[in-house]
Amino acid sequence: MNDAAPPIDVAGGSLMKPNGDVLLGSRPEGKPYAGYWEFPGGKVEAGEAVLDALKREFAEEIGVQLLSAEPWCGVEHVYPHAHVRLHFFISREWQGEPRALEGQQLAWQGQMQLAPMLPATVPLIGWLDQLRFS
Repeated sequence: MNDAAPPIDVAGGSLMKPNGDVLLGSRPEGKPYAGYWEFPGGKVEAGEAVLDALKREFAEEIGVQLLSAEPWCGVEHVYPHAHVRLHFFISREWQGEPRALEGQQLAWQGQMQLAPMLPATVPLIGWLDQLRFS
């Protein structure tokens, strides 16, 4: 990988139930880190607003329509295959029941019990716990 390559913008987010549970998905077969758990989302296309990318990805990956989403934090992570800049949102309002549309697994989590977690996701878990349980 070229370390000078600009980061890839990625919109990611979590659906959050009133009790604080959040939705995670496993990465499907055929993608880097297949089987690792992450928050749903994906690449921001050229000319696309980050929130629009998040809405598109949630519709494509898990079949829900986001009614609102709050920007929450940002993380950069350099993987062997890519340098990503994650723009993370939290949504408490959506339409539809999450469904695994890309062959992934989905799981609602309170205290995180899933492993392995995608490396860029790991710091978010602690920050999310502070938000949910403080």
